[in-house]
Amino acid sequence: MSLSIRNQLPGTVTSVTRGEAMATVRVRLGGGQIVTAAVTRDAVEDLSLDEGSAVRTLVKATEVALATGPVEGLSIRNRLPGTVREIATGAAMASVRVAVEGAELTAAITQDAVADLGLAEGSAVTALFKSTEVSLSAA
Repeated sequence: MSLSIRNQLPGTVTSVTRGEAMATVRVRLGGGQIVTAAVTRDAVEDLSLDEGSAVRTLVKATEVALATGPVEGLSIRNRLPGTVREIATGAAMASVRVAVEGAELTAAITQDAVADLGLAEGSAVTALFKSTEVSLSAA
């Protein structure tokens, strides 16, 4: 299946915590980072997710935020350190490709944010995205 979602990172489920209607699924990516997804219990059952399941974590580029300094005091679960590989700018928006350990993410942010953060190729950044914005597919 082809998808327009730019960020499709393969990994392995390390834990599933089931709640009444929702579940949190922790996934270890190829570079060792942990990504947390908050999905419905139905999704966990439909995908037969359990520890050891191979999955793809899917995150839209518009849901990825970037930080250049220390990240503290946030409820955002997913924080992947990386390095800016490429910036493609338009009149209002920019597409920023970030190399993270063993993978690459794309963040769609405003041109103003690129300028305010002083982003350039080689800049150290942290890619941030909420667990509720992570979708999973069976690998």
